[in-house]
Amino acid sequence: MRLMQFQIDDMIKNALAEDINYIDVTTDYLVDEDKVDTAQYVAKAEGVLCGIDIALRVFTLLDPTAEFEVLIHDGEQVKKGDIIARMTAHTRALLKGERTALNILQHMSGIATATNKCVKLVEGTKASVCDTRKTLPGLRIFQKYAVTVGGGKNHRYNLSDCAMLKDTHLDAYGSITGAVNALREKMGHTVKIEVEVGDLNGLQEALDVGCEIIMLDNMSCEDMAKAVEITAGRAKLEASGNVTEKTIADIAKTGVDIISLGALTHSVQAFDISMKMV
Repeated sequence: MRLMQFQIDDMIKNALAEDINYIDVTTDYLVDEDKVDTAQYVAKAEGVLCGIDIALRVFTLLDPTAEFEVLIHDGEQVKKGDIIARMTAHTRALLKGERTALNILQHMSGIATATNKCVKLVEGTKASVCDTRKTLPGLRIFQKYAVTVGGGKNHRYNLSDCAMLKDTHLDAYGSITGAVNALREKMGHTVKIEVEVGDLNGLQEALDVGCEIIMLDNMSCEDMAKAVEITAGRAKLEASGNVTEKTIADIAKTGVDIISLGALTHSVQAFDISMKMV
């Protein structure tokens, strides 16, 4: 996944406007506007870095003369005590952008680190670790990018990317077969259909109607292994529901193709990084 600069800038500007409003009372009254300083990011934990260029862009938008020395880049491992980057800019810009930049960098690095842990837990299997649409409003592009930096893959970005029949759709419409056939009459030929099933009977119906992707929702590992055997490669199988670091390895061993985790984006722990004045 690649981020567009205009998207990055729009999100940063919104965050800065939310934080600064029209004045930083402390900084603007305390620090001379011509003063220049150097600050550095220091890691206080171990994991995968993500979002460093975005974080530094915060300072460029506040001070076009800002200069940077990046020592660790996105996707690289960091250890506690590592210096990630140094920033030289007007002191007012460093202080005003500190929290916005750290919020972005800590959150994205937290997602990349959590994703990377899960990716390592399923090594040796065919399963890919994948995110969901359970993202924080307004932050989806940053969060999904962070998942890819951690070694994971993206599920559909939004509702336009894939026709996905969840239990609520089926409750509202009726059968899997009827819903899939109704969709195929209207949607374009490039759109895939994924259907959520909770048991092997639902799996068989989804296979019979030719669904390209089938989500095994909250199924036991035993039933998922049976689903893999029944499917025999006729569709991609996605395991979802209550997936954790403790259970993901066993799920992967069933032979499913994809394991999706909403927790990668909706409840991840921020990675501990601090900004220190040099």
